[in-house]
Amino acid sequence: MISRHFGAMRTIAVLAAAALAALSAACGSQSQPAADIAPATATAPPAASAPSPTAQSSAAAPEAMPAPASAAPGNAAPTPVVAPQTQTAPSPTPAPTARAATPTPAQVAAPTPAPTAAAIASDGAVSPDPDYESDFDDAGLSARGWKTDFRLHTVPYSEIRFVIPRDNIPSIDAPKFVSPADAGKWLQDMEPVVSLNIDGDARAYPLQILTWHEIVNDEVGATPAAITFCPLCNSAIAFDRRLDGETLEFGVSGNLRNSDLIMYDRQTHTWWQQFTGEGIAGTHAGRELTHIPAFVVSFADFRGAYPNGKVLSRDTGFRRNYGRNPYAGYDTSKGNPFLFSGELDKRLLPVERVIAVSAGGEDAAFPLSALSREGVINSSVGGQRVALFHKFGTTSALDASSIADSRDVGAAAVFAADLNGDALTFKRQGDAIVDEQTGSVWNILGAAIEGELAGETLTPVVHGNHFWFAWAAFKPNTTLYESNGGGQ
Repeated sequence: MISRHFGAMRTIAVLAAAALAALSAACGSQSQPAADIAPATATAPPAASAPSPTAQSSAAAPEAMPAPASAAPGNAAPTPVVAPQTQTAPSPTPAPTARAATPTPAQVAAPTPAPTAAAIASDGAVSPDPDYESDFDDAGLSARGWKTDFRLHTVPYSEIRFVIPRDNIPSIDAPKFVSPADAGKWLQDMEPVVSLNIDGDARAYPLQILTWHEIVNDEVGATPAAITFCPLCNSAIAFDRRLDGETLEFGVSGNLRNSDLIMYDRQTHTWWQQFTGEGIAGTHAGRELTHIPAFVVSFADFRGAYPNGKVLSRDTGFRRNYGRNPYAGYDTSKGNPFLFSGELDKRLLPVERVIAVSAGGEDAAFPLSALSREGVINSSVGGQRVALFHKFGTTSALDASSIADSRDVGAAAVFAADLNGDALTFKRQGDAIVDEQTGSVWNILGAAIEGELAGETLTPVVHGNHFWFAWAAFKPNTTLYESNGGGQ
């Protein structure tokens, strides 16, 4: 038992060191790469040392981590659900649907969140904290080079961890795009991309690029948008960059909270929590960015839906080993998440993926393992009827060292379960998703491609495909869906 204990500790130490090395590897030179570098021959930049108080030796490189065991798509383990010890307030009554027996997220007891040091008035204004400096200094943070008004903050500075200097992971601020046909020369069909479609302007942001940059400042349609990805939380989230008539540009602060990326805007140096879009320190503390619905789907699914769409080019102005995952094995770890010191919600394993939805004052999480078994979940969140779709054929960005060779975790999407005022319910029929009212066939992006409703599109619901530990840390009162054991 003792040997197993020390073995587990050693494994966690190696994983943590690997995370720091991966974050350091995402930093590097700004030399201009050739636009057609092949994944197998791309040159990785020299790893910059992470100036963290707990920085580890560069010998613990990510590729030295143990290779994760592969998991067949159809053999997902049953979802562990911890029975509640205390019953909280009941979930809002779902709107009636054609399937009265459809399960909804079950309200289960969650860890009590720690009190926050936020000083927020009822109107949302944040009062200056005259005594912030001691908390700020004790957290090992530095104000050097920042023009942030650190007196204004909504979270204790003790929750923030400095990892690497600002902008050492460089955002992409002048993105270039190529056609799906050209992207197919270096992007494999099953590789994950963040798909955005605003006013007919459809764009794909490959995670093989976002993993190394974490933020793309872009304009999609007429909407200034920030497309963000935090590998440590597996959180791909898009935001509208406009606030009070001003268009913000975002960068990587080098700080983390609950293992999640803290962004900053270059106009006011406000610090923003990527997971929630909330300003947590600075001029805009207490404000929240507007979320834009985005999907993580396979490149093949994006290309099939939008053959004339645009794909983010690897001609970024930076030389990175695009296609390689510097966090190899992360999403198969059963230990503590990287750089996370908070309380774990043990209802699920820490890095189990959940499809997360917030609506009507309710936060809900649907384990991806349950959704992949059932194919479709008809449910309600905050009184809003929703339909969750799943389709295999999308690899994890955080599994094998090669994203293209990683295991198939599939893609998930969430939509409002009505069309033109009519309620719809859905089911998986073979490999297809069909509605029970007309039998029309729908793709993973919510478009009807066959049947009576062909040409119609469902309204997407803002959602995330995140690691459980992060969602539970930021949404501690979340309801958790309990599988009905369905599926084929």
